[in-house]
Amino acid sequence: MSTTRRAVTLHGHRMAYLEACPAASTDDPEVLVLLHGVAGSSSTWEPVLERLEDEGCRHLVIVPDLLGHGESAGPSGDFSMGAYANGLRDLLAALGHRRVTVVGHSLGGGVAMQFAYQFPEMCTRLVLVSSGGLGRGVSPTLRLAALPGAGIVLPLLARTGLLGLGVNALRAAAALPLPAAEKVSLVEYSRHVGSLTERAHADAFVDTIRGVIGPYGQRVSGTDRLYLTEGLPTMVVWGRRDPIIPVGHAYRAAALMPGSRLEIFDGSGHFPHCDEPARFVELLTGFCASTAPGEMSAAAIGAKLVG
Repeated sequence: MSTTRRAVTLHGHRMAYLEACPAASTDDPEVLVLLHGVAGSSSTWEPVLERLEDEGCRHLVIVPDLLGHGESAGPSGDFSMGAYANGLRDLLAALGHRRVTVVGHSLGGGVAMQFAYQFPEMCTRLVLVSSGGLGRGVSPTLRLAALPGAGIVLPLLARTGLLGLGVNALRAAAALPLPAAEKVSLVEYSRHVGSLTERAHADAFVDTIRGVIGPYGQRVSGTDRLYLTEGLPTMVVWGRRDPIIPVGHAYRAAALMPGSRLEIFDGSGHFPHCDEPARFVELLTGFCASTAPGEMSAAAIGAKLVG
């Protein structure tokens, strides 16, 4: 399997993505989409891609940088869950992929749920990893980022170098003799915070956070619609030691999704796919191999709504 960075222009804006091709070429491979969290990028999935390569992935893997993140454009505008889902649909349409398994981490989990809800005919499986959108609980730091003035404070911290000092402190902490999971989390946090030194990324971060989080926690929740996933293969993966989104959300989500599979990584934090990539890839590939692609449609959802 080879991993290649590519980009397309959608509505005049660059959207970058990683493409990992199957070891054995097929005319119609199953497509696996991996979505990152807020202030993150496709790089958060590198440990997973490396493990997939070691094992010989049988899927075509697409890993986008959401707009305002990574190497994608950062236009001003709509950074809502619906807009991100639309952007994913547009990317897949441009690439000619009609049906995909969607895996979303943190914010990406919320986008994955929104994508499955807006475009049910395109979603064959759903995997939520430490996902947003499943309850109010969220770290105080993200609540602060939703307060008025954050759009001014972040660029100011970047210009004065204070944000860079914070990034360096996280990297230094990651070099200390800590448990492996804590080291991984610190490295990921440093990447995420480091991205905010770019104004376009900081603006997208603030706009996104304000859309989904308020002073009292997460404002957007898909829990009242999770019953619609009946018939869609779903899996929930979470780190028991997650300091960003409480693990209790995982149990609630699994209980609300008929027939879903729940996997808790006891030693992991907010990035279980980075903490234990071998275990994560084994779960993911096993889940895909043991489940038939779901058949969802607007008509099927309509029947459930009426019922």
